[in-house]
Amino acid sequence: MAEQLVQLRRDGEVATVTLARPAKLNSLTPAMLDSLEQCARELDADTQVRIVILTGGGDKAFCVGADINEWAALQPLDMWRRWVRRGHQVFDQWARLRQPVIVAINGHAFGGGLELAITGDIRIATEGAQFALPEASIATCPGWSGTQRLVQLIGASRTKYLALSGRRLSANEALAAGLIHEVVAVTALSERALVLARDMATKAPVSLQLTKQLVNAAAGEDQAAILEAMAGALAATTDDAAEGIGSFREKRPARYLGR
Repeated sequence: MAEQLVQLRRDGEVATVTLARPAKLNSLTPAMLDSLEQCARELDADTQVRIVILTGGGDKAFCVGADINEWAALQPLDMWRRWVRRGHQVFDQWARLRQPVIVAINGHAFGGGLELAITGDIRIATEGAQFALPEASIATCPGWSGTQRLVQLIGASRTKYLALSGRRLSANEALAAGLIHEVVAVTALSERALVLARDMATKAPVSLQLTKQLVNAAAGEDQAAILEAMAGALAATTDDAAEGIGSFREKRPARYLGR
């Protein structure tokens, strides 16, 4: 990983990805986006990993969003190509990862950090964590689906409240709003995430992955690709599929029986 600012560790059926830039509150750089993309690719291809934990280094912040020093000097076209569009691509990969993702939020999740957190499936946070969309205070807008996925989680009204006011939600307020699922002590976060991950890893992995895809489709996340993938996989299990392949190889008319 680039400068080891994003670390991937496998422990049997559970993998942990850590944003490892605590001195900068795990703020995101282009290199970190590249590393997050590489992690997603590796995990999606890894048949041994059943559950993924995504967290941040240190105890102050999960991620406070984009490093302003990295994008402030960009020209408009570079801002579009190298930053906003790139972030969308990477976050989409995480949202569509086939394994369930538990986000262990070890501190503040602001802006792009909040947007990254909501690409996961289950979110647990420390008692001191806060959540915000502060982009308007620096004359920009949420750029990595904060105005889209967040609406699916907490509704348009609450999303507007966050984005237009810049107000920070406490962990308990985020829990009440449905943004996160559990609040734990900072000393218990890692263990709780691991216990939850290991318990989920005992479930049938294909069932978990298919269920995640179905819920994603219901929420409008990559719906067409999910339905086509499932239809293709089902069709491939039929006797007719075997007949189709056999007739093609043998250069004869197929005899389909509808089973």
